[in-house]
Amino acid sequence: MQNPKFKNAAGARAPVKVKAKPRRKALQRSKYSKDEVREIFRRFSVQRPEPKGELAHVNPFTLVVAVALSAQATDVGVNKATKELFRVADTPEKMLALGEAKVGDYIRTIGLWRNKAKNVIALSHKLVDEFGGEVPRTREELVTLPGVGRKTANVVMSMAFGIPTMAVDTHIFRIANRIGLAPGKTPDEVEENLMRTIPDDYLFHAHHWLILHGRYTCKARKPECEICVIADICKSKEKTCDIPAPLVELPAQVIG
Repeated sequence: MQNPKFKNAAGARAPVKVKAKPRRKALQRSKYSKDEVREIFRRFSVQRPEPKGELAHVNPFTLVVAVALSAQATDVGVNKATKELFRVADTPEKMLALGEAKVGDYIRTIGLWRNKAKNVIALSHKLVDEFGGEVPRTREELVTLPGVGRKTANVVMSMAFGIPTMAVDTHIFRIANRIGLAPGKTPDEVEENLMRTIPDDYLFHAHHWLILHGRYTCKARKPECEICVIADICKSKEKTCDIPAPLVELPAQVIG
C-alpha cells in the first residue's frame, strides 16, 4: 500500500522533489586582459630567466622535509638548521636512524620545532613503509605524508619532478589579491584562478617569479613600485608611485 503522504489530491503519486546541488561559487575575474597577463610574465621571465627556490635541498626527500619545516619560518632560518641535518640524514632511512630527539636538536632554532621533528620522523616512517623510501610524485599521495599539505605537495611536484603547479604561500596570496591578478578569498581559490589565468608557456616558473616578486619588490608592508618591472601595467590601489616600468631588457635587478 502506498504511503498517502506521497499522493496528491487526485490520488496520483506526487513527484518527489530532488534538492538541487548548490551552485559552485564563480571565481573572481582577473583585472587584466590576456595580453596584459602575458606581458606581465614576459617581463618576469626577462628579469629572472631561471628562477630558483631558496630552500636548500639535495634530493626530493630533503626538499619535502625543508618545505614542511618552512611553515611559519623563513627560508634562511630553515637553511641554517638543515645544513648540518641533511649532511647526516639525507634519506628517510637515515632520518629514522637519527631519531626524533636528535632531529629536534638540529632544528631547535625553527618555530614549532618539537611538532616538526615528530612530523619529520613520521613522514620518514611512511615513506619507508608505504613508498619504498621514495618520495611519491602525485599530490594525492604527497598530502598523505605527516606535515605535508597541498602547498608543500605543489612545491615538491614542481621543484623535484618538474610538474607545473602553483603553491600559494603568503607572498603569492598577497600579490594575486593586491594587484588583482587572480583574486580569491582562500589559497585554493587563488591557486585555481592563477592556474586558469597564467599562460601555459609561463606556468612552470610562475610560482617562483611571483614569490621572488613578493619577497623583493611587492613587499607586504610597502611595495617598492619604483623598481617594479610591471609598474606601468599594475592596477593595484596600493601603488606608491606612477613611475613607468624600467626597461627589463637590461639586466638591472636580477635576484634569485
